[in-house]
Amino acid sequence: MKILLIEDDLDLGNGVRIALSGQGMDVVWVRSLEDATRSLEHDGCDLVLLDLGLPDGDGLQLLARLRQGRAQKESSGLPVLILSARDAVEDRLSGLDGGADDYLVKPFVLAELLSRVRALARRSYGFDGETIEVRGLQLHAPTRRVSVDGRAVELTASEYALLKTLMMRTDRVQTRRRLEEQTLPGSMTNASNTLDVHMANLRRKIGEGYIRTVRGVGYVIDLL
Repeated sequence: MKILLIEDDLDLGNGVRIALSGQGMDVVWVRSLEDATRSLEHDGCDLVLLDLGLPDGDGLQLLARLRQGRAQKESSGLPVLILSARDAVEDRLSGLDGGADDYLVKPFVLAELLSRVRALARRSYGFDGETIEVRGLQLHAPTRRVSVDGRAVELTASEYALLKTLMMRTDRVQTRRRLEEQTLPGSMTNASNTLDVHMANLRRKIGEGYIRTVRGVGYVIDLL
């Protein structure tokens, strides 16, 4: 899971980054609204941890843009967890009514933050930690087994990584660059051609109708 951490406090930001990275999450840490907007536009993410008091504005401004779908084409439904020292009921309501999925008041225990991040991931991507299923296509993470309408499908490690990345982000377009970086790290010398080969093999094995090409951008598995 790729997380965008927007936090200007050095000590807190570094602590959160280390904690999340230690759980196997890919963390991009920025300290301003400007850098956050740039990261969303060019790199994307699966979840945002958003501080409100930032040096160049209020985090609620970014939240409003996200919910209006302007900061990134696929980000209107992007999970957002606010991390803020503003502990008044009115502040919490303002954040949640503004579109945040959760609100955690500083100072907080890192274990609680990790728990809330995992809960948001489960709710947002339909992943219970073990099985993901989309229209008869099923992936069981603990055993790395994949099946289509009950029929077992044998995948290579790279094909499995591609499929899992797409299925955990159903209805969200994944760029070619991101798929290459996250699932084909050892093949970056000729990544574009390698991705095409693996994608073609994956489609052949699971069948047509699951992976849709978004021309000039990347790929997506539609929920419906």
